[in-house]
Amino acid sequence: MTTTDNLQCTLTGIDHLDDVVDALNPHKALIVADASFTSLSIRGRVESIRVPCVFFTGFGSNPLYEDVCNGVDLFRKEGCDVIVAVGGGSCIDVAKCIKLFCKMSPNQLYLQQDYTDTQIPLIAIPTTAGTGSEATCFAVIYYQGMKQSVTHPSIIPSYAILEPSVLASLPLYQKKCTALDALCQGIESWWSIHSTEQSRFFSSCAVRTLVDNIEPYIFDKSTVAASRVMDAANKAGQAINITQTTAPHAFSYKLTSLYRLPHGHAVAVCLPWIWQYMIEKPSLCIDARGVEWLNDVFSQIADAMHCANATEAVGAFRALLARLGIDSPHAEERDSELSILVQSVNSTRLKNNPVSLNEESIRLLYNSILL
Repeated sequence: MTTTDNLQCTLTGIDHLDDVVDALNPHKALIVADASFTSLSIRGRVESIRVPCVFFTGFGSNPLYEDVCNGVDLFRKEGCDVIVAVGGGSCIDVAKCIKLFCKMSPNQLYLQQDYTDTQIPLIAIPTTAGTGSEATCFAVIYYQGMKQSVTHPSIIPSYAILEPSVLASLPLYQKKCTALDALCQGIESWWSIHSTEQSRFFSSCAVRTLVDNIEPYIFDKSTVAASRVMDAANKAGQAINITQTTAPHAFSYKLTSLYRLPHGHAVAVCLPWIWQYMIEKPSLCIDARGVEWLNDVFSQIADAMHCANATEAVGAFRALLARLGIDSPHAEERDSELSILVQSVNSTRLKNNPVSLNEESIRLLYNSILL
């Protein structure tokens, strides 16, 4: 299956890698690969790419600005003119930043310079099904211990190659967390105040496909389900590229660091509580399209989840988490931890949420989320 728009060409199957490289006809490729690369079934296909190449692997799951600088230096030193990212969301984020920074002045902090399109082709080959990074204009790196969100339209990869066979080697828990991240992104984008007809189409495809295939993918190791989940994660990425995420993601970031939870796990335990709150507080709707519009969106999401109404859909989401063994974090010192969490909520993501949340409601929700 191939889908094309004015920003990206999305292809299914690693066999397309040589075709894309032939079409681009570069002199040398920088291959950005994470720690999973050596165990991937497609390793040989990538290593035999039909162009001279050099590998960059010097980064971790929370990549540092300094790591990206090292990648930029290698890109320049080796005279590369195309980037191939093979890995999870962090790997693709590193590659995006290398692409964006590679023509900037090395004498000034890249994060403080104007972002422009470098015209360097970027090929993304995701090895997880969750973040949708291969379809978005966002990247996350860390500078001096602080999360930095890098955003520019030009860092959407020129090509995304989806190869579902790579998912077979993922640990079970990682499969669960990444698939749940994709499901949450699909749901959040659907109800975002910035949703459009196009984003809702992507959301609908993602949510319907994930609801039907997440358990066969995880528990039955179905190759058909794996292919569908990878495509759905890509669709969820295309949806949030238009709308960005909302309150569940805003709540999740500190849960990830405070309780050392993977991102998808943290988002998933937040979503049903926040959704239920929004159902119960229609008067707090801030979407300009109104309460009736929002309730209709909730009904559409419920229908995609094979539920009669939104409240039933919330219950179905919670039941899915229970079947997957995804539990909420346990608070050791509830009052102090609640204070930390309330102050941490990402205000930008909250602004995308269709129902307003104040400090009191945020504390109430965190209190429900924590065991």
